Amino acid sequence: MRMNDERTTVVDRGRFPDAVTPWDDEEWRRDVLGWAEHVLAGRGLEETGAREVRVRPWSVLVRFRTGEGERDAVWLKAGAPSNAFEAGLSRALADWVPGHVMTPLAVDADRGVSLLPDGGPLFRGLVDAGEAGPEAWTLALGQYGGMQRRLVPYADRLAGLGVPRARTRDLPDAFDALVADNPFFDADERAALLRRRPRLVELCAELDAYGLPDSLDHCDLHDGQLLAPAPGRFTFFDWGDASVAHPFGSLLVPVRAVREAYGPEHVAPMVDAYLEHWTGLGPSPAELRRAARLAVRLAALGRAGTWFRLFPGTPLGSSHDASAYWVRELFAAEDLLEP
Repeated sequence: MRMNDERTTVVDRGRFPDAVTPWDDEEWRRDVLGWAEHVLAGRGLEETGAREVRVRPWSVLVRFRTGEGERDAVWLKAGAPSNAFEAGLSRALADWVPGHVMTPLAVDADRGVSLLPDGGPLFRGLVDAGEAGPEAWTLALGQYGGMQRRLVPYADRLAGLGVPRARTRDLPDAFDALVADNPFFDADERAALLRRRPRLVELCAELDAYGLPDSLDHCDLHDGQLLAPAPGRFTFFDWGDASVAHPFGSLLVPVRAVREAYGPEHVAPMVDAYLEHWTGLGPSPAELRRAARLAVRLAALGRAGTWFRLFPGTPLGSSHDASAYWVRELFAAEDLLEP
């Protein structure tokens, strides 16, 4: 059945009641939801409940119920212009690394819209229930590292899909822009940060010298971005913050999560499981660990930049605040890979 009645739609705006998104555009809703209805009908799927909409400054997510079970659902995702590449990326990843990602039911890359099946329970749910811990994180990071290694030959094609490039050698310029444009830095702090720029250049040069190839960096790989469809198996999703960059930067978010939740002694096994996939490229095991330390520190700049991938017109106060935090972490953070 078609459900065009607005009364059957539940909208969650979270802590962003004033977010400027296309959801508030009636023509956009009619166009995009009509496309989704057409895809569902073509697959013989009928809606069985209210549409659940999550509106955020960076995306619009619509859940279509297609049965009585919790997993009987299809998800529509529409990204902001700066992360609209995710739609085409999701289709390409399903071809290049099947089994590691969800296969979309349909994609409209021009509009930055995708329709995805339900991919199973969130890893976060297992963690919160005490059914998964650091050992599961180790297994997940091993699978993620293997996926990244397989994507190395596709780096240029990823960039061709619109995924932003963040080469290590370009990070000092990105740092300059992030520092200059952020009103949360006063003149003294801005000057202090810029005085440390030569150290940033040194770190980038050292990491580049290892000669490790770029790949797809998720850039925000927390427990809400992993699915656990079967015991011991993980799939990765929500690529709106992704970049074509040094792959080891992906370790930043999960390493922080594991240190805080379980203690630093659990970091080494997960990093080893991840780095196992990067042997045979020249650097020794010790050099790979050093490269991981450097990449994890430099990944703070990637996190600082992704906070601006928003729909046009969105107020930027929260983004500047979050971005400033990560710029400060670039120099203030401890060595997260140390036990």
